[in-house]
Amino acid sequence: MINGDPYVTQVKHVKMIGPRRAEQLARLNVYTVHDLLYHFPREYIDRSRLISLYERKPGDMVTVVGRVISCQENRPRPKLTVTKAAMEGDRGLFYAVWFNRVHIKKMLKPGTRMYISGKLVKGFGNLEVQVHDFEIITTGGDSLHAGRIVPVYPATGGVTQRMLRTFIHGALEEWLQNYREFLPRRVLDGEDLMILSEALKQVHFPDSHALAERARRRFVFEELFLFQLQLALLRRNIVRVEKPYRYRPSNELIKKYIAGLGFNLTSAQRRVVREIMEDMESPHPMHRLLQGDVGSGKTVVAILTLLKAVESGLQGALMAPTEVLAEQHYLSLNRSLAPLGVRVALLSGGMPVKDRRSMLEKIAMGELSIVVGTQALLQDDVVFNKLAVVVIDEQHRFGVRQRGSLQKKGVCPDLLIMTATPIPRTLSMTAYGDLDMSVIDALPPGRQPVRTYYVAPGELPRVFSFVARQVAEGRQAYVVCPLVEESEHLDLQAAENLYQKLIENELRGYRVALLHGRMKRADKEQVMQQFRSGQVDVLVSTTVIEVGVDVPNASVMVIVDADRFGLAQLHQLRGRVGRGGDQAHCILSARLRSREAAERIKAMKFSQDGFYLAEKDLQIRGPGDIAGVRQSGMPEFRLANLIRDRDLLQAARRQAMALVNADPELRAGEYHYLRLALERYSQRGGGYYHIG
Repeated sequence: MINGDPYVTQVKHVKMIGPRRAEQLARLNVYTVHDLLYHFPREYIDRSRLISLYERKPGDMVTVVGRVISCQENRPRPKLTVTKAAMEGDRGLFYAVWFNRVHIKKMLKPGTRMYISGKLVKGFGNLEVQVHDFEIITTGGDSLHAGRIVPVYPATGGVTQRMLRTFIHGALEEWLQNYREFLPRRVLDGEDLMILSEALKQVHFPDSHALAERARRRFVFEELFLFQLQLALLRRNIVRVEKPYRYRPSNELIKKYIAGLGFNLTSAQRRVVREIMEDMESPHPMHRLLQGDVGSGKTVVAILTLLKAVESGLQGALMAPTEVLAEQHYLSLNRSLAPLGVRVALLSGGMPVKDRRSMLEKIAMGELSIVVGTQALLQDDVVFNKLAVVVIDEQHRFGVRQRGSLQKKGVCPDLLIMTATPIPRTLSMTAYGDLDMSVIDALPPGRQPVRTYYVAPGELPRVFSFVARQVAEGRQAYVVCPLVEESEHLDLQAAENLYQKLIENELRGYRVALLHGRMKRADKEQVMQQFRSGQVDVLVSTTVIEVGVDVPNASVMVIVDADRFGLAQLHQLRGRVGRGGDQAHCILSARLRSREAAERIKAMKFSQDGFYLAEKDLQIRGPGDIAGVRQSGMPEFRLANLIRDRDLLQAARRQAMALVNADPELRAGEYHYLRLALERYSQRGGGYYHIG
């Protein structure tokens, strides 16, 4: 290659960039020439044909050229600065308006000519443009910035749009010839995709809006295809592996456990158990995702899965995302399995060294049948004797590499992933395409729907009086806040503050406890144990209790600042109540300061179906934050949007499966550059399949 490899050449070697600008570009995750050329525009401004403001109507987005006549700055109220420039346009005077751009006035010297883009409004008979984007016109060198469709990029301090266009244009001129098309010809033709070199030119400096859209479509397909190809290769590798162990046909332990439950499994539980057992009896490792709404009985299914291994003299492991949830699982398993002679242990990060060493020896000797823990299970000194089954709860809290790390503790162990966060089909196909799916789609009989209400923050005293009445009748309650302590930057209720107010006012005389993630492990365990045993009436908490906490006597859930949570997270919190026979209540207190917040509250009041709410959450928030926390198991896409690009996702999956079915090792010569692209994509963090 003439100028080196753009995938590894540092961006500082691009003309006009240098080390200082490279440091600034690093804030945009731009480190190499390839990163720069794959730093795609977030939008375009059409400066190829400018239409007079007088031909547009108020509310339209416009782009216009004007010359500054004068400028003034006003502060009509605290925290609001309005900068207004009188501009001479093609047919008379108009005004350009900026909000809270305190340094902009220095740039608006009389005589300055500039492009202005923004929303056209009519104010007191004058035409005004509320500025969204602007650019000062300089003499010469404007071919990238004027008279054409102009790209607008995600930017950072010190790096202007003009700089980014100049840098990217220079990189295209110097390095474009070094790019090789890696999508197979049959894929390009089958999906009518633009070739790579042309797509790179048109996505940055398009000749038309249609060509910009075709280029964008190519890159959306490209990243979806690479990820789906990884999943297809991973899945094929799984089914080719053979387990070195077989399970005994006897199911005596399982029968005894079911007999001691005191209730019958639901039809959905029985169906899912059959699917799991068939997988486990296969010669190939199980890779199954178990979805079930809150309270649907996933834990029972997990125990039956682990007992299948124990019955055959093998070991099982259960990994949970938090110590609270891990302890909950341990107590549940130990309570039900100790009478059957099954030894269960809890391995946590804060154990005394002596106790930990003793437990590790027992795990390595095979003396412990089931080990429950958090990510502490992944540490190098945790060595299993015969690990045959791995159960991971709340998979969305773990990345795909973490689940792979636990699997490596055994020899091709069966893997069951559980989630109470229902995953829309679009996401499950994307993030979990290497897994088979099981769904518990029915709740245990007799479970009452949780009554859900919305209140404004000013009504909270009345809400806490209701909580006091419920407690007086012998029930328990949760009060959940988004923060541990007050923040100068966020106007949110803090758990510590609210706890203090409640014990001094509405809940004075009741047993109120505080729980949050910053507490020491022993203190957290003590508080949870007191709440489970009924020694605490009201638990004021952060979202540390979001999943897995099971207190049947809790009948009220109050969520403060509910607008700060995603739908899936709100649904999870609501699922902590209504587990006993009493009518349960979920009260959402929020300031509905945005359309999205109002939509979430409305959806919570309308539905208790986790799958419906997950789809709704995907529509409102997008795929990146379904559970209210960043999905570490989800790929981060540069351009693809899993709502908008569903059709391309389907096409990418179809092409990837066809390719792997035809050539499982991608050995054909035409796939050379595809193999390289797949490896680079994996190294960038887009996936987890590495060609070796």
